[in-house]
Amino acid sequence: MPEHKVEEHADGLCYTDLMAGYYLDAADEVLQAIADYSAWFFVWDDRHDRDIVHRRPAAWRRLRFSLHAALDAPGHHLHHPDPVVAGFADSVGRLYSFLGERWNARFARHFHAVIEAYDREFRNRTRGTVPTVDAYLELRRLTFAHWIWTDLLEPSAGCELPDAVRKHPAYRRAALLSQEFAAWYNDLCSLPKEIAGDEVHNLGICLIHHEGMTLEEAVREMRRRVEGCISDFLAAEKEALRFAESLAGVTVQGKELSSTVKAIVANMRNWFSAVYWFHHESGRYMVDSWDDRTTPPYVDNEAAGEK
Repeated sequence: MPEHKVEEHADGLCYTDLMAGYYLDAADEVLQAIADYSAWFFVWDDRHDRDIVHRRPAAWRRLRFSLHAALDAPGHHLHHPDPVVAGFADSVGRLYSFLGERWNARFARHFHAVIEAYDREFRNRTRGTVPTVDAYLELRRLTFAHWIWTDLLEPSAGCELPDAVRKHPAYRRAALLSQEFAAWYNDLCSLPKEIAGDEVHNLGICLIHHEGMTLEEAVREMRRRVEGCISDFLAAEKEALRFAESLAGVTVQGKELSSTVKAIVANMRNWFSAVYWFHHESGRYMVDSWDDRTTPPYVDNEAAGEK
């Protein structure tokens, strides 16, 4: 965004509000770091989109490799000439300060996978390849960064969870359903923009292309899946809370862990309302008010990268 567009549009995009509605009870410095990282993520997503639209593979390749490097050594990239890389290094360095090396390594591992998923999307979109529904859903879990937003529940709660808790089926199912809802609802709200832009990475577009659905049928199917996430989460939430209760035992440590998991599961529930609100309040999805339905008014088409 050029400076005048930041002043005009940034608050109305509601990026930080989205995080404030999800990570409740996080310490101020943790919530600020997550909110800044979220704003960075949307900017990165827009840069990726513009590199695709303007056929800038060399620019995308440079950014991709720079982000991998900044993820592993953020302190060395704080003054990178590309502000997207420098901003990422700043955000990651702050996020790495809250818990320990094990959490940092996990976050880095998960985000390396996100960067590579964005590269696969870059190749699909520049080639006009519409992935199958199953392939898309698998890739979407990475491009939406399901496990990144789940990882960030831990510094918000002030506690790194043991692997036995994080990997427990009851915990993982509740976490996955909350993120699937968000990704699929995002696809539903993004569908008009992405159809207008001849994009290929959207659940609705995959359903139309590979399942032979009409637009109306695809929208109904997306709504069905979104509603299914809600009902399935309500059942998974009960299982996750029962699991949390079982952790209490008779020790103080057990009771603290149980309380932490309960708070995290409550924030998984918050993701539904935060995501729903965001998609109806943020200027990012108000396609009908744009002069060009393929290009958000806050995006600078001549931003960094090859022209």
